[in-house]
Amino acid sequence: MGVRRLETWLRNRKVQRAGALAAAAVEAAQAQMTALRGEELGAELVGRLARSVAAHNDEAAELDARIGARFRQHRDAEIILSMPGMGPTTGAEFIAATGGDLSAFASPDRLVGFAGLAPVPWDSGKVSGNLRRPRRYHRGLQGALYLSTQVSIFFCPVSKAYYDRKRKEGEGHKQAVIALARRRVNVLWAMIRDHTPFQTAPVAGA
Repeated sequence: MGVRRLETWLRNRKVQRAGALAAAAVEAAQAQMTALRGEELGAELVGRLARSVAAHNDEAAELDARIGARFRQHRDAEIILSMPGMGPTTGAEFIAATGGDLSAFASPDRLVGFAGLAPVPWDSGKVSGNLRRPRRYHRGLQGALYLSTQVSIFFCPVSKAYYDRKRKEGEGHKQAVIALARRRVNVLWAMIRDHTPFQTAPVAGA
């Protein structure tokens, strides 16, 4: 392949220090003098596997681009993207799960429950007040909201402050992220309802 082609291949896949890595790899390959039994067959199999992985990555990148382009056609796309942590893929999952119309849910709490981010009552007999994780919920929507929430902790001071507060209150990482995700659903609901992009200050009505 050579240093230049290998460096280009690595850069296209966002590999850091692609130039130095390509040079080191080619130098090591050229310095190899020992031939092993089955080496040619092994090299052929590795080459096929590498081409298969590269083709798969290219297809995935193309699909992500198509999903992102389609998502941006939705009327609420820019509002959703203004929410820290929400990208074209998670935004598209949100639109697909909700049907692109939050009027199908009577309140933000309904949406939170649909995403499986809130416990549900589990009472029996004389025992009441028991809560447990719901068994029926939209796993794709929950995954999108959970992932975007984790990302927001690194880039949004408001999310980071809320997460840190929950951790100081004794919540574990997962519980703190879920609590933050529930809060973000309320904010996102208000943003879409009022056709207002994300603001650093809490959105009115959230």
